[in-house]
Amino acid sequence: MRFSVVERFLKNTETIKRWKKLKSSRKTVIAGWIFLFFLFLSVTAEFWSNNKPIVMSYQGSWYFPVFVHYHPSDLNLKTDLNVVEYKSLDFSKSGWALWPLVKWDPFESNTQVEHYPSPPSGNNWLGTDDRGRDILSRLIYGFRYSIGFALMVWFLSYILGTFLGAVMGFAGGWLDLISQRCVEIMETIPFLLLLITLVDLVGGAPFWLLVVFMSCFRWINISYYIRAEFLKLRKREFVDVCRVQGMKPLRIMFKHILPNSLTPILTFSPFSLAASISLLAILDYLGFGLMPPTPSWGELLLQAEKHFTVAWWLALFPSLALFGTLVILTFIGDGVRNAFDPRKAS
Repeated sequence: MRFSVVERFLKNTETIKRWKKLKSSRKTVIAGWIFLFFLFLSVTAEFWSNNKPIVMSYQGSWYFPVFVHYHPSDLNLKTDLNVVEYKSLDFSKSGWALWPLVKWDPFESNTQVEHYPSPPSGNNWLGTDDRGRDILSRLIYGFRYSIGFALMVWFLSYILGTFLGAVMGFAGGWLDLISQRCVEIMETIPFLLLLITLVDLVGGAPFWLLVVFMSCFRWINISYYIRAEFLKLRKREFVDVCRVQGMKPLRIMFKHILPNSLTPILTFSPFSLAASISLLAILDYLGFGLMPPTPSWGELLLQAEKHFTVAWWLALFPSLALFGTLVILTFIGDGVRNAFDPRKAS
């Protein structure tokens, strides 16, 4: 497996050495490709799991239901419904349809089974939940919400933590002392309990509000490491040269010091993503996460607790999905951390 394309954009010798060390870890490379595949699968979920054809030919016309919403009148259908039931269309006489691999929407119930939840079958490969919805479809779309939540929390919390840590480390003195005491006070707050309380007060938080609530607490850890990097680098010669040249503090901080302080951000990011995915699953399991009927791994595990004696598939497949995702991110994090560890430099 060649990575020469990436190396063409790397100019720093130390960065090239770290990249070569990272790609030398077979475990990390495999985990990275699997994670990228899962990410691609979630972004393009409509092409893999949907109750609409990707493309179809019906009565001499071409349609693209995944991309375009059609009214029944657009297909010359006489019905009182405002939506097209594509599975009931007759393609045998004139036309054809290219269906996704899984012909179920994450919100659609299978009315053909005898009871809910139903075991794995030819129609529902991983079974259905207690409302007859396809588990595989909800796992695919659930990963989209999980990784989307984790990425947004990571971005907002790391932006906030990096900025505050940079200010504290660069300023030093009384500002740093007072700020650190405030951060330590915030760190003692049981944020999971507070997060549950906030969600309960607003009567169920939408996706974006959960991201905001979570970001307000996740910035603390990264701020410690960025502060330490700035405390170490602010006394270096290149910073003194910048000051002599009359550069403003913000320019010195974010143009010259920050690029040399990215190691904590890069090494802790995979673990931060894993922690956010775990926390969202915990909140969903407790009933304080994503609002129903949003596809959620934690919500499936909550159903598994209620139906464990009769529906083993509700516990097995969501647990495997969650466990596999966390293991993959952990392998990636270990590889990145080893690549940036000077004690293990070859």
